[in-house]
Amino acid sequence: MSYRGDLLVAVLNEPLDLAIAREKGWYRIPVASQEKWLKDFWPPRFLAFYPTKVFGEDAHRVRYVAEITGIIRAPRYQLFPNEPPGPKRKRQYFQIFIDELQALPQPINSRRARRITFIISSWDKLAQAVEINDLYYGSHLEELLWQELKRRGVWAEREEFVTAKRQNFALDFAIYCATRKIDVETDGDQYHANPEKANADNERDNLLKRAGWETVHFTTYQIEEKLEDYCIPTLLELIDQFGGLYDVGMRRRKIDPKSPPGTYQPSLF
Repeated sequence: MSYRGDLLVAVLNEPLDLAIAREKGWYRIPVASQEKWLKDFWPPRFLAFYPTKVFGEDAHRVRYVAEITGIIRAPRYQLFPNEPPGPKRKRQYFQIFIDELQALPQPINSRRARRITFIISSWDKLAQAVEINDLYYGSHLEELLWQELKRRGVWAEREEFVTAKRQNFALDFAIYCATRKIDVETDGDQYHANPEKANADNERDNLLKRAGWETVHFTTYQIEEKLEDYCIPTLLELIDQFGGLYDVGMRRRKIDPKSPPGTYQPSLF
């Protein structure tokens, strides 16, 4: 898949990372991570940051963004010449040089203290985002479903990484309910048209089921032509069956499938 985005949201794991970005004007990404996650999206033009829990009140929100001025490849010992000797010294990184950090007028918050690796996004999405999930640069089908979920007030997490039976899975959409969780996959035409893909997905779905997930697959036709009268009612029925949605404060909220769509106003604090 090729991405049209121009902005990368990267994780800040330590206050030192932010200090280096602010004072020295660079950030680092392991070459191995770039090859695994960002091979089809490189190089970005802008870099934004998602701090982890060690940042306290500033965690799990995008507050700073910077324009990238250059990228070079460098070993760790060159980036941290005073670091004690160790096996990581020869690890290869992309050293990303950035302009001065710019603070956003309003931070882009995550409803949950969720774990991310990278978010491939764009400057336009950053300017319009209300919350973290608005930043993701998904497929055409994912974007259609995401907009309708927002319109219906359904809280979902995009590209959620979960572990089931010691295996890691990337979910297109994760919906957290009171008694169970819903994994929504926008398969296009692959799930029903490709027997091998269907068999692999069935094995995956069974593993997730034992870990408390109910998986729903939607095809291209269903999302493009039956979004409002099939896909959304299917999800609303499951949400009701599983006790309603849970927001960031773990308060249960039910959605009436017969009620008209309301304005999407996510709870962010």
